[in-house]
Amino acid sequence: MIVAGVFCLFLALDKVFHTWAGPSSLPAQEPHGWRTPVDCVRANELCASESSCSSRYRTLRQCVAGRDRNTMLANKECQAALEVLQESPLYDCHCKRGMKKELLCLQIYWSIHLGLTGGEEFYEASPYEPVTSRLSDIFRLASIVSGMDPATNSKSNHCLDAAKACNLNDNCKRLRSGYISICNKSYDNYRCNRRKCHKALRQFFDRVPSEYTFRMLFCSCKDQACAERRRQTIVPDCSYEEKEKPNCLDLRSQCRSDPLCRARLADFHTNCQTSFQSLTSCPGDHYQACLGSYAGLIGFDITPNYIDASIASLTVSPSCSCRGSGNMEEDCERFLRDFTENPCLRNAIQAFGNGTDIGPPPKNPPLPPVSPSPKMEKSPPLPDDINDSNTIYDTSMITTCTSIQKSLTTDLMPEQKFVDTKGSSSRHCISGTLSALPFLLVKVAL
Repeated sequence: MIVAGVFCLFLALDKVFHTWAGPSSLPAQEPHGWRTPVDCVRANELCASESSCSSRYRTLRQCVAGRDRNTMLANKECQAALEVLQESPLYDCHCKRGMKKELLCLQIYWSIHLGLTGGEEFYEASPYEPVTSRLSDIFRLASIVSGMDPATNSKSNHCLDAAKACNLNDNCKRLRSGYISICNKSYDNYRCNRRKCHKALRQFFDRVPSEYTFRMLFCSCKDQACAERRRQTIVPDCSYEEKEKPNCLDLRSQCRSDPLCRARLADFHTNCQTSFQSLTSCPGDHYQACLGSYAGLIGFDITPNYIDASIASLTVSPSCSCRGSGNMEEDCERFLRDFTENPCLRNAIQAFGNGTDIGPPPKNPPLPPVSPSPKMEKSPPLPDDINDSNTIYDTSMITTCTSIQKSLTTDLMPEQKFVDTKGSSSRHCISGTLSALPFLLVKVAL
């Protein structure tokens, strides 16, 4: 009996140690050294404090200026600078849309990443940190602002309701009135000053909360009057339309020559790129991120808008075409389809208009119903040579094992909470177990 008890004791201890070794007992390891992500302005300050990093960063900026990637990589000094900076805080830095020094942050980001890629990628990773909020948050705030759920009243003009809600907010009303006035103002023989109009639009969409701007951009419509109001939201006569549409690749190149426009375009491609591995066709089923990235393009030369006032389709596009693309026509059509035939963007706009959202899975999903186990037939008795007292547990031994495991669980693992803040809890737990062994052995012997 004592031998059986000791054997059960070791089985129970093995279970305890496996619990300690589980994923909840150790904190997630942080990235090595400097690789903890920070914003690029802060990363630049950290790099400046290290002489080797600072000098190599200056070298890389000189290498990138006026050179193509192949020429730069052929230079050993440029290559050495790039290798050093890949281990610096600049490599993993990011920016936040609307931050105080956003332009400076993006200039730093692109100075590193253009050195890494040479600007040759068709799609670039977003320099912005990921979006964490979801459409459900906007629906809740929008219903508070308007006093009703905009998706519940099918008879109302949702775009008109959105404009009225904006007028009830001082900041939204002031910035909306500002861009409408600027974008409708004529200058000499020109219908408007597009540069000033774009700047006013960027201020509106960057400084006004999404519960107002999204309702104006993505309101659902049942008639053409509503759809035309939605199309007119950005004053397209000034901000969007052209007498002769430029080539889309020329427009894209022009955008990518500006750090801010380049960042917004990369963000759009990151968050609205069609994914065939998700239910909604959006990366991570994240409608909010896609709509926010789309709104972030408004106020640049690549500004998108609804191409007409149709209520049957939701087709958006920059004001450009693929005429004159030559042997680059396939790339041009590919770029244009990211707007005109994008199921992620279309589904996101429809979801907002309908007041629906795909959220993350619940933290504690309900367990499936447990069906009764089928009745098992009684197994035939084992042969006498196998049914030996040394190879099979009797009832008393099972009871002893259960008792020891319960004792260990109660004495050594209260509520199974192990917090390892400084990497020393494992040693404490093991020492506690060893100190308890004499007590447990005496308890087994009794």
